[in-house]
Amino acid sequence: MNKMATEPMTGAAEAEKPKSKRKVKLPAGKGSLKTILMLIVPVLLIIGGGYYWLTSGGSVSTDDAQIKQDIVSVSAQVTGPVSQVFVRNGSDVKKGDVLFKIDPRPYQVALENAQAQLATARLQTTQLKTQAAGTGADITGSEANLQIKQNALARQTALLKQGFTTRSDYDDALNDVKTAEQQLEDAKARAANAHAAIAPGQQPQVAQAQAAVDKAKLDLSRTTIRAPMDGTVENADNLQVGQMAAEGLGMLSLVHSKNAWVEANFKEKDVGRMVPGQRAEITVDAYPGMKFPAHVQSVGAGTGSEFSLLPAQNANGNWVKVTQRVPVRIAFNGNPSKPMIAGLSVNATVFFDDNGKK
Repeated sequence: MNKMATEPMTGAAEAEKPKSKRKVKLPAGKGSLKTILMLIVPVLLIIGGGYYWLTSGGSVSTDDAQIKQDIVSVSAQVTGPVSQVFVRNGSDVKKGDVLFKIDPRPYQVALENAQAQLATARLQTTQLKTQAAGTGADITGSEANLQIKQNALARQTALLKQGFTTRSDYDDALNDVKTAEQQLEDAKARAANAHAAIAPGQQPQVAQAQAAVDKAKLDLSRTTIRAPMDGTVENADNLQVGQMAAEGLGMLSLVHSKNAWVEANFKEKDVGRMVPGQRAEITVDAYPGMKFPAHVQSVGAGTGSEFSLLPAQNANGNWVKVTQRVPVRIAFNGNPSKPMIAGLSVNATVFFDDNGKK
């Protein structure tokens, strides 16, 4: 009984024993391939890191860059309602082309009034010259009258000595001489005043009236607003006939589309090696896959924060270092093959290699 009970238990124990692991032999050559792969990956990483380390110092890039263009806000220099509009958004204009006009009638009236004042001033000048010329004749007449009175006084003096005239007649002759002398002095004073009123050269009142005429002509000419440069018209949606144009208020914008450049804001640690003329390359988000050759035109004289409306101040002594950005102006080599629209986002790369200048 015990023997029979032991034998089944021995078989079950043998069944519960784990099977021994068998060693799997790899086919010839697979072990060495695995070893090679394990070695290649670190080698490639080392080579890639070394290449990046060796070449990363040869250039610097930034995506904090935009296309810039010369943009002029065109405003009226006189006030008045818009009478005519000759352009709209997207219009290409040349320097001197008429953009819009302001009602010229008030300024035409002002010019006519100034011209009338100028004519009055010239007439007054002519009258003064005539008066000055007339005072010369007054002096001549006064001198002649004085000579006559002096001769009469001389005769009365001689007659009085001989007793052939009265003292009263002598006194009358003497008084006539004094009166004639006073008339001569008055004539000379009037002549001096008349000549003093005539200034050498142009009369002051005439010059003032002429200046008023020139100002009125200038204001009248400014009722026609012309393009200050070649470009493309933008922001002209609100330019309508009848709209009141105010002096100095921008009515439209003129974009100089042929003078585009890139303003790239590089980190301060990247601009130490930058000099004008270094080769650069521009990629524009709007034109994927295209690269535009360029060069460094100038490096900013101050960081962006220095030219902000409210520069940062450290009055409380809590200072945290912030990496500054320096604006670098990059010019395209020639005219780009694609239109460069102001404000487009770009990626700018500047090369520092020895032959890196354009």
